[in-house]
Amino acid sequence: MANRHLARSVVLQVLFERDSSGGKMSTEDAQSRILDYAKEFGARDSDVPFMRELLQTSIAKQKEIDEVIRGAAPEWPIEKIAAVDRNILRLGLTELLYADKTQVPEKVAINEAIELAKTFGGASSSRFVNGVLGAVYVELGEPGKGDGKARKHDELAKMPTEHLAGAVVYARSKGEIYLAFVHDIFGHWTISKGRVEESEDVQAGAIREIKEEMNLDIKIVQQLGVNEYTANDTKTHGGKKRKRVTYFLAESPFTELRLGTSGGLDDAQWFPLADVGNLNFYDDTLKIIVPAINILAQKDRK
Repeated sequence: MANRHLARSVVLQVLFERDSSGGKMSTEDAQSRILDYAKEFGARDSDVPFMRELLQTSIAKQKEIDEVIRGAAPEWPIEKIAAVDRNILRLGLTELLYADKTQVPEKVAINEAIELAKTFGGASSSRFVNGVLGAVYVELGEPGKGDGKARKHDELAKMPTEHLAGAVVYARSKGEIYLAFVHDIFGHWTISKGRVEESEDVQAGAIREIKEEMNLDIKIVQQLGVNEYTANDTKTHGGKKRKRVTYFLAESPFTELRLGTSGGLDDAQWFPLADVGNLNFYDDTLKIIVPAINILAQKDRK
């Protein structure tokens, strides 16, 4: 295990123990536990100052960090998040929000937290942690995303672009909110989407695709975001194209889903909002879904 990752694991153990005490463990006692866990985990003495500072900041900023978690994941109250996941989020947000970015870039903070979730959390912990931290990262304006990527940007600009559109579709039934997703042959639930025709704008493309793929008549509420990636261009030999997917939040009647004939999909279902966190999503899809859930939660509070 890399030294700094091991050091973060030590801090996580102390945060978990302090959380288990109901927050009654003093900062001084927490700092003394650093040495016990460092010895148990085999951490380097030279990493103790890093661990102490990370722990100190995490405890000092816990109130602010918990408010960020509430904002990024309103459907999962702090006290109901699994204790390990809760403290991984606190640790990850400490670095994402307060660390020296020359030492811990934003992507490193997120990736380290995801790895901690894979090691110490449950089956869905890494997806949940990635979704929450990813949503916060987007809210921060994705700092550092373009660093060192000017050449890649130029290469992308020269590629042919295929526009796609999709929607996180919700409906209300008997006082509950449901979300509709499609399931692909690789075992992931995902957002229904498809190619925008040349004669369409992206909203019209999303409306048509949702009708064709899930037999739903939707009303666009707002845009959620855009994902871009490269793919092989079948029109050229060995060429690449850029795919630009615009996602919307859309409302639909709560009617029976009927899966269309799109290739690669094998199911479509409605899920209560509370169950969405247990589904297996792609990481880039989750970064669209979490903001959608936040918007729906805010609508319910009004």
